[in-house]
Amino acid sequence: MLDSQARRFVEPMFRHAALALRRLGVSANAVSSTALLVGLGAAAGVARGHPGVAIVLLWVSGTLDAVDGTLARLTASTPIGAILDITFDRVVETTVIAALAWRHPALRFELLLLVGAIAIAMSLFLSIAAAVLNRSVKSFHYAPGLGERTEAFLCLTAMIADQRRLAWWTALFIAVIVITMAQRLRHAVRLLAR
Repeated sequence: MLDSQARRFVEPMFRHAALALRRLGVSANAVSSTALLVGLGAAAGVARGHPGVAIVLLWVSGTLDAVDGTLARLTASTPIGAILDITFDRVVETTVIAALAWRHPALRFELLLLVGAIAIAMSLFLSIAAAVLNRSVKSFHYAPGLGERTEAFLCLTAMIADQRRLAWWTALFIAVIVITMAQRLRHAVRLLAR
């Protein structure tokens, strides 16, 4: 929701960063790879018991993830870039959740359910992208919903920052994903019925 609704407010910052990176000759795929490495650093911060470091690295990774798409649109967006971007995003989310599971063995089942919900939601998201004609600046049709990348980062941040209530935050994240799947499915049904 925030990605779709608030993007216009932060896009000038992302564009400025993307233009600077383009002048330096940095590719969008290099930015995506850097976002992945920083995100893995966030997972390591969680695993080592440094939540503040993990949160900062998570948001740096997310910012780089936003900049890579802007940079790709300024240069030459490629299918492989879109594939890497989507895949690296899931790797970061999954490794952060795995690090939380490592630190909280009693909640591994709940965290496994969260990873499963993310996998199902991404399957739906990509199926809709494949089925619906793309008319946006993105590489594929982007079905909006309550839980987009920023909301995922907000949920992960809450999970990292407030690990005493990790079960509650995990349940909330799953609920956001389920609502988002319902919204995206309804969106696809409406578009495909035309």
